[in-house]
Amino acid sequence: MQAESGTEHAWHAARVASSLRTSQRRCEPGYSRTGAGLACEDWGARPMKAGSPSRTAQAVAIRRAEHQLFDFPHVLDDPVALRIIGLRAAASIMLRLPASQFPVARYLRAFVAARSRYAEDRLATAVASGTAQYVVLGAGLDTFAYRNPYPAGSLRVFEVDHPDTQAWKRRRLAETGIEVPADVTFVPVDFEHQMLEVELERAGFGLGERAVFSWLGVTPYLTNDVVLATLALIHSFCPDNAIAFDYALPREGLSVPEKLAHDAIRATVVTAGEPFRCFFNADALIDELKNIGFRRVESLTTDEINARYFRNRLDGLRVRGRLGGLMCAE
Repeated sequence: MQAESGTEHAWHAARVASSLRTSQRRCEPGYSRTGAGLACEDWGARPMKAGSPSRTAQAVAIRRAEHQLFDFPHVLDDPVALRIIGLRAAASIMLRLPASQFPVARYLRAFVAARSRYAEDRLATAVASGTAQYVVLGAGLDTFAYRNPYPAGSLRVFEVDHPDTQAWKRRRLAETGIEVPADVTFVPVDFEHQMLEVELERAGFGLGERAVFSWLGVTPYLTNDVVLATLALIHSFCPDNAIAFDYALPREGLSVPEKLAHDAIRATVVTAGEPFRCFFNADALIDELKNIGFRRVESLTTDEINARYFRNRLDGLRVRGRLGGLMCAE
């Protein structure tokens, strides 16, 4: 992997900040800050404006759609990605074609694609051993349920999100003609007033039965204590549960160029009113997960993500920098 100069890294940091400013203008602070039944003020989100869906969900979905259009072969094969964002958003992608090829835009969508692929790979392993429940925390416009490759009746999918975002998604599904399979259950949860375990059980989720959870793009906005409490809650449902999630690394462990990128991103999200609050050293997080009771933890660094999902690509698509990682605990 060819090293970049500090100047190039600084330029990339500025591009990251610019890209995130655009995305954060679309953000609704309440989106998917899933705190596993903890009070809203505990998990750091401000209540969503009544009747307003998450615009962050749209921004992330657009990155997945861009991956389908611009990157071959696909790391995440998602034939529903373009349909669910709507015609106007799909057309806007083509209008922004030059910007989509900037290095930072490619790095960001590579990570978005890789983290979803990683969660679905972990699900596939669990399904092969008999798991029949999948919970998508902070589902947004996630499309797995509408391209579920498993036989009907073999896997129940529970989509958990804020009621306004979920209602918006259901309207979007209807407007775009995307059929909702019988195996899909929507679980609207207002975390200011409701408990995750109560609403899941009410929706038909088997708390004592094995399940896989995905929790993507959420933990940096919480506190370390809330993240660990959420992970402990999921393990308490059933000791055989698995959860795939991403996390941010602390600044002090980064190189100077990586600190430039970290600072640029962090300043942007602070300005947007959604500061990063949670950072984990990978080894310390693994120890915490084992203390909770998880028996096995897989941790992927940037290099390992690239080795698994981006090896030998002719287009050079990859994840860049050591700002975060992926884990699966089970």
